[in-house]
Amino acid sequence: MNIEQLDFYTQAVLSLAALVGLTSFLMLGQGRLLRLIFVFAVQGFLLALTTAVAAYSLNIHHLYISAVLTLVLKVIVIPWMLRRLVLQMNMHRDVEALKNNSAVMLGGASLMVFSYYILHPIVQTSSIVMLNALAVSLSVMLLGMLLMISHRQAVAHVVGFMSIENGLFFAAIVATHGMPMVVELGVAFDVLVAAVLFGIFFFHIRTSIDSLDVDLLNRLSEVDK
Repeated sequence: MNIEQLDFYTQAVLSLAALVGLTSFLMLGQGRLLRLIFVFAVQGFLLALTTAVAAYSLNIHHLYISAVLTLVLKVIVIPWMLRRLVLQMNMHRDVEALKNNSAVMLGGASLMVFSYYILHPIVQTSSIVMLNALAVSLSVMLLGMLLMISHRQAVAHVVGFMSIENGLFFAAIVATHGMPMVVELGVAFDVLVAAVLFGIFFFHIRTSIDSLDVDLLNRLSEVDK
């Protein structure tokens, strides 16, 4: 089917889904934490834009509130908190040398192909929007897990965790036309609380071992006094 024959909502969602998947893929290759946080903020902006497009096209007014919450939390508040923590801990100049960077990027591309392969038989009778929404959502979650595995910095692990939540949120918005408003407010509050708690843990870990490298945590051992 020619994409020009599709309606505005389908074209917009397909384009935004491709961009959301691209941002998750770009996170894998980021060695600087500030760049990683910036790409995460871009992904949050794409989610907010997707929510606004769904609200406009499907005439679901409460999704406008979800779009505003996503914009405030995932584009402004949480990236600002993470950036502030990185600057306070003087980690903005650190460059994380990824092990087997080519293998990580190849693994990320394989996960995206795997997501489409495993979901195609399930939703082959559904619309093209459903297929792409679920496939991109699954790939974003898998790439978020891969980000947590491949990076050593605790901040990158938090970004990976938040990226997994972004994948679930994208599926809920596109595939189910939005969750109930009470659920969306609860999820937004939980994400904000999680970001605050992560910031507190960062300071405690940095104070204890003078680093946020999670590999150093494996070397800790109990010492008898």
